[in-house]
Amino acid sequence: MSSVHLFLNQSIVSPAAEAGIRRRRIPFAGRVIACATVDVRPPGLTAAAAVMAAEARVLVGTYARAPAVLVSGKGCKLYDVEGREYLDMTSGIAVNALGHGDPDWVRAVTEQANVLAHVSNVYYSVPQVELAKRLVDSSFADRVFFSNSGTEANEAAIKFARKFQKFSNPDVKQPPAEFISFSNSFHGRTMGALALTSKEQYRTPFEPVMPGVTFLEYGNSQAAVELIRTGKIAAVFVEPIQGEGGIYTATKEFLQALRTACDDAGSLLVYDEVQCGLGRTGLLWAYEAYDVFPDIMTLAKPLAGGLPIGAVLLTEKVASAIKYGDHGSTFAGGPLICAAAIAVLDKISKPEFLASVSKKGKYFKDILIQKLGGNSHVREVRGTGLIIGVELDVSASALVDACRNSGLLILTAGKGNVVRLVPPLVISEGELDRAAEILLECLPVLDQSNSK
Repeated sequence: MSSVHLFLNQSIVSPAAEAGIRRRRIPFAGRVIACATVDVRPPGLTAAAAVMAAEARVLVGTYARAPAVLVSGKGCKLYDVEGREYLDMTSGIAVNALGHGDPDWVRAVTEQANVLAHVSNVYYSVPQVELAKRLVDSSFADRVFFSNSGTEANEAAIKFARKFQKFSNPDVKQPPAEFISFSNSFHGRTMGALALTSKEQYRTPFEPVMPGVTFLEYGNSQAAVELIRTGKIAAVFVEPIQGEGGIYTATKEFLQALRTACDDAGSLLVYDEVQCGLGRTGLLWAYEAYDVFPDIMTLAKPLAGGLPIGAVLLTEKVASAIKYGDHGSTFAGGPLICAAAIAVLDKISKPEFLASVSKKGKYFKDILIQKLGGNSHVREVRGTGLIIGVELDVSASALVDACRNSGLLILTAGKGNVVRLVPPLVISEGELDRAAEILLECLPVLDQSNSK
């Protein structure tokens, strides 16, 4: 029995039900065959509504979810509890690089789950070492630290940067401990990573956050170089391509200026490739387009194909400052997660796979410019590979809703006026054509929403 069958065959308990109000079983038609036991009030409660009502009672209200209950997926398609099909241009927020149900990924996870899932970092495990070797061999890095998410990876990078400065300046009473981050940046929701995230609405409810962070304009080399030269900066955190911030791409000149200034001052350069790395741009690492190397790089989203993982890649220079007990994690780098990540990395690192991402990205961007570029609400289509943003002159929320109702799932970014398109990297050109058609068909909703 699947999880949705199990859920829908259980009673959805509410205070009214506990008080003895009569319940009835409501059948529904669709791809998933089940029936829900729900209260008779409100009448006509659908299977999706039953799940949403239960969610509202038992989960903390941190998410403004779209009204869709997804229960299965295959390739670049998702299906909801009522059997409706969606073309997925979100890939779980740039996570499902191989789409849904990739057979090699499923095989790797199943085989490893049958052998060993978790042992903690008290012991050695083969998949963790094998994954680390692959990451080192394919990147600038000499060492890897595993975590469970992107924000955890950035927390580790903060700690490693602070420790490196103390290690490198043993006779200095107050070694560099401050950080530079940039406008439109997003580095995570935990307290250190949150302090590096520029959006005030994320930080303000939880202040005071970690002090010592200065936000500069993304791309402003002069301001960054001047601040780095003060000698107070432990590390500079930058996304080569900003995802959450609105799909903004750094220039080589900007990153090179940061690299040179960090080298001169003894600061570390940290690339956050949580969203833009691992094949998303058509290169395995986004930094490869610039030939400007970091000291630390953080990864997460697509690495394990949908299972929770993060990774921090470091040079030997930085890693030499980290000793036993300086950082750790119970779950990170477990055999099951690392086996899944090996399956993903082995696929996406193939030159022909990366070439296909680059080709499809250019194709998609071109047809979006062709089809949408003439619309008065479309300011710009930008991005690289399969991380593409369509900037509008109004909020994109009405377009997101209209597309979902038409069977297309998309995201927003920036200030809510950028459509973020981050499909599975295995998407076909035919599916990209269909996505562009639905976007075009739904654009008139922006005229209606703007007139209200």
